[in-house]
Amino acid sequence: MFFENLREIERIASRAGCSIFVVPDETKIEIKNAFILKPEQKTTITIDQVREVLGRLTVKQTSQQFVVIRPADKLGEEAENAILKNLEEPKDNVHFVLITDKPSKLLPTILSRAQMYILKSTKTNISEISANEKTKQMAKKILAAKSSDLVNLAEELTKKKDGVREYVLDILAVAIEMAYKSYFITQKEAFLMKIPKLLMAYENINKNGHIKLHIVADLL
Repeated sequence: MFFENLREIERIASRAGCSIFVVPDETKIEIKNAFILKPEQKTTITIDQVREVLGRLTVKQTSQQFVVIRPADKLGEEAENAILKNLEEPKDNVHFVLITDKPSKLLPTILSRAQMYILKSTKTNISEISANEKTKQMAKKILAAKSSDLVNLAEELTKKKDGVREYVLDILAVAIEMAYKSYFITQKEAFLMKIPKLLMAYENINKNGHIKLHIVADLL
């Protein structure tokens, strides 16, 4: 979804446990009475920082509490998993506000549990995707695939003898990134509609689900 006014962020965020706002990195954002998580001594937001903030959240909260994470793409892996656990078991009136200009750098499992809002003026470039050319080409095939193509595509993706699961997850992650960036560029709903299916396939395969089955069933 797109939004136009930065002053809307607090109101929008108050409606959900977790929201992702895609805005240019230098954009000034103000949310009253918020806990702020940002990189400090290190280049990433650490698990210790996350634990400290989570420990300060009251168990029973009657007023709205916001945890602002910026830039959210600087969350370390352990920190991101800690946030994910809290999204799976949300506290009343606690809202996680993830601010980033690189939403595709977040874990697909977090993306699947959050509503994303994109500032209309945000610019992006699909050429900035960091992956080798083969992975990009396979990701493009996934995005372009019709229902009738999925069985053959699943066979092609699983031909690799070693590290198939990691290989397929890498391709799905790039396909998710391409879908987001293509939507930013074109604002075509078709790209947006593909994202939940890609996220579902990623999550199921990441949980050791049958690779071919989920490529076909989840992407239909």
